[in-house]
Amino acid sequence: MNDEQLLRYSRHLLLEDIDVEGQETLLNSHVLVIGAGGLGSSAAPYLAASGVGYITLVDHDDVELTNLQRQIMHTQAQIGSSKVSSGKQFLQRLNPSIKIETIKAKATAVLLDEMLPGIDIVLDCTDNFSTRHLINASCVKHQVPLVSGTALRFDGQVSVFDPRNTESPCYACIFSPNEEFEEVSCSTMGVFSPLVGIIGSIQAAQALQVLIGFGDPLVGRMLLWNARKTQVEQIHISRNPDCLVCGKANQA
Repeated sequence: MNDEQLLRYSRHLLLEDIDVEGQETLLNSHVLVIGAGGLGSSAAPYLAASGVGYITLVDHDDVELTNLQRQIMHTQAQIGSSKVSSGKQFLQRLNPSIKIETIKAKATAVLLDEMLPGIDIVLDCTDNFSTRHLINASCVKHQVPLVSGTALRFDGQVSVFDPRNTESPCYACIFSPNEEFEEVSCSTMGVFSPLVGIIGSIQAAQALQVLIGFGDPLVGRMLLWNARKTQVEQIHISRNPDCLVCGKANQA
């Protein structure tokens, strides 16, 4: 690190769990954030401010007025612009020394197959089951850790799925791809503005922990946040040996 970086990240360097070695790990890391909406708008800025050296934003959508209640990377002046372009401008103002790549597209299996071999960790900040399953399957395939977050109405969830860990479940261990779930979204159900900030910030914190390798990330656990009751709970989740994605039959 140069002198400017030593000063910029000095508060991290004071933490024994991070120190110079951990900060250099962040500077050399490439993180993929899929979704530049509410969750991504909270997670990506903390990754950038923390010194993750290379961030790729993927989102197919444009900024709308209804987004501004919670998607803090975007402003009224950017209505009509792509969310990844708006997000890149925000992140570069926050930390001009890091690299921001943008891809205006939906996450597809082909796109993820191209990208994941060069990615250190993925943050799933999307809002539908089909995309979450696609991202999970790709992360299992390429052995890339995944931080998954959801937020709807007053309820949020966060978990870490690390296919490098033989004890770690994957997203499909909890929500089987064969099950049919009714797709619900913020546009029809609503979402409490600070909730996406809380969940997205936790996603960023989990990603930093996994990248640096300190503490006890949410592998095998799911954190549940109820904003109405101001209540936090955790549930333990186990790997399903018969999982359609990470089960033994699929790893042979």
